[in-house]
Amino acid sequence: MTLAAVTGRFQPVHDQHLELFARALAEHEHLVVAVTNPDSGARHVAATSAHRHTDDANPFTYFERCRLLAAALAGAGMAERATVVPFDLTRPERWPEYVPRGAVQYVRAFSAWEADKAGRLADGGYEVVVVDGDPATKLDAATIRAAFRDGGWASLVPPATVPVLRALLDERVAR
Repeated sequence: MTLAAVTGRFQPVHDQHLELFARALAEHEHLVVAVTNPDSGARHVAATSAHRHTDDANPFTYFERCRLLAAALAGAGMAERATVVPFDLTRPERWPEYVPRGAVQYVRAFSAWEADKAGRLADGGYEVVVVDGDPATKLDAATIRAAFRDGGWASLVPPATVPVLRALLDERVAR
């Protein structure tokens, strides 16, 4: 079986993630969705990204992101060909335990951070396909997270994730 992988925080998953998943699955039989920052101990300061490690940039737990990814993948008809795993970027020696070395990593590069991540993955022994991203068209998860407070977020995420996100946000308000 040929494997592709897409790594990301998915805070939350959005349509550009699904586009990259579909591109990877067009060329491979199975997709590994590798969730970075799976726990607060896996967060690290990166010179190419000032926010990736902050609490505001990581509102959802690994479990919550798995629920969101399951909904998004099912809604897009990709669930049967995908596996979601944790992927701690701070522990490259452990990466093959979650994403086999034979997987081709797909990275859409909008900024220096994604280029840096692609380099780290390549240094870790993975073949990497870098998909150029136009920064002017980037759907920024920070914009989605801000819309949680201001409203209008439902149109920014895959429709299948809306009920899950509503439940998660309602739970937060209830706490």
